[in-house]
Amino acid sequence: MLCVGLVGVTGHLVEVEADLAAGLPAVVISGLPDTALHEARDRVRAAVVNSGQRWPNRRITLNLLPATLPKFGSAFDLAIAAALLGGSGELPLLPLEGVVILGELGLDGTVRPVRGVLPMVAAAARAGVARVIVPVENAAEAAVIPGVRVRAVDTLHRLVAFVRDGTPLIEPPADVPVPPVGGPDLAEVAGQQLGRRALEVAAAGGHHVALLGPPGAGKTMLAERLPSLLPELDDDAALEVTALHSVAGLLPPGGRLLRRPPFQAPHHTATVPSLVGGGSGLARPGAVSLAHRGVLFLDEAPEFSKGALEALRQPLEHGQIQLSRSGGGTVYPARTQLVLAANPCPCAKPAGDAHCECSPLTRRRYLGKLSGPLLDRIDVQVRLMPVRAAELMATDGNVEPSATVAARVAAARQAAAARWADLGRRLNAEVAGPLLRRPPWRLPAKVTVELRGRLDSGSLSARGFDRVIRMAWTIADLDGRDRPDQDDVREALQLRTGEAA
Repeated sequence: MLCVGLVGVTGHLVEVEADLAAGLPAVVISGLPDTALHEARDRVRAAVVNSGQRWPNRRITLNLLPATLPKFGSAFDLAIAAALLGGSGELPLLPLEGVVILGELGLDGTVRPVRGVLPMVAAAARAGVARVIVPVENAAEAAVIPGVRVRAVDTLHRLVAFVRDGTPLIEPPADVPVPPVGGPDLAEVAGQQLGRRALEVAAAGGHHVALLGPPGAGKTMLAERLPSLLPELDDDAALEVTALHSVAGLLPPGGRLLRRPPFQAPHHTATVPSLVGGGSGLARPGAVSLAHRGVLFLDEAPEFSKGALEALRQPLEHGQIQLSRSGGGTVYPARTQLVLAANPCPCAKPAGDAHCECSPLTRRRYLGKLSGPLLDRIDVQVRLMPVRAAELMATDGNVEPSATVAARVAAARQAAAARWADLGRRLNAEVAGPLLRRPPWRLPAKVTVELRGRLDSGSLSARGFDRVIRMAWTIADLDGRDRPDQDDVREALQLRTGEAA
């Protein structure tokens, strides 16, 4: 029998063998099973008996190949039951030859849904498998993968009837298009032209953002509207995002590919495992991976624990997170846009406000919770001013909606993707800094003179230098120019240092 084992979001084809020998009745499972898989002995026994089948009173050895691959979870139950019934002579296994079987068994013989069916079926398709059998609740999800014939079962008895009598299995539900649901729009943000520009640059280039300002300035509103500026995910990106949500058990009903960039906003009490992933056995993806190809928003960023914030440095730099466990390592993609929002001080009043109770030292300590190495990885860092009454009550209708800005963002992304196509990159934020410092992409000295001065004075790091250059390319793309000029570099530097305010 064939099944699929997951390591992260990567599936590996697993062959389930069953040997029934004379001896004291027992069930032994080999092939690096975890606790859930060890418990399959009792689940499968009860399911077989309660489905009206005979349990073989012999010594049963179940082997899961390859033996060197750790096996996690309960998705092997149905394949184990089929292999065992075939080995005992209860079932002819020819109809199941070359078929991947996935599903957890309940004690009454019902087949229950499992996590990660989408990447499992994708792995089966890559291995050349043409047919899969999945739980009925996972059928729509599995049918997303092209080139695979998906059928579903709700009970072990239905699978037995299919093998013995050819009783048809359940077909996946028809894919009914769902009309797009409107979300937050940039036109709802009052004022904050600087914040709107920062968001547009970030969306066009895939840059990280830090928003600093008093309560009510619009930090959260701006962050929540960043996904509305991003284009829909292409097929490959949508498959990656949907697979991550499938592994986490968060895929919405219907099983369709997630086309909109995800948005994750964990609470400031979030632990390190909840942010970057973790858990016993197979490590689950955290918020930074669930925001892959989308936005990770940390509101009240200084209130997060230092360990949680520092744990973000690796995924921000490399676009993936590696989780090490005693049973083996797991790598999850984590190419997300980080948006940090912070008040200027603990009392959350504007600096210099007559009612602010915080000393300058207290303010520095509060924002000092955001370490230099973390902030050095944030491209756009802007300070927002309080919204004025005239801006709040304006009714002139000249504020651009998300659709207008998103059109400029899409055009800028297309220009960047065409420029970096030979390098396998699509966004300016993904391009390596050394490449931008070498011909033909190196900017003239007169264009970067101010930037070089900041670097020589120590007010800008080498990493910051590269990030400003990347933003300058993004600004040029937004304005329809082939290469950045001195004004583009100056605006990028202002967005980097917060001096634009």
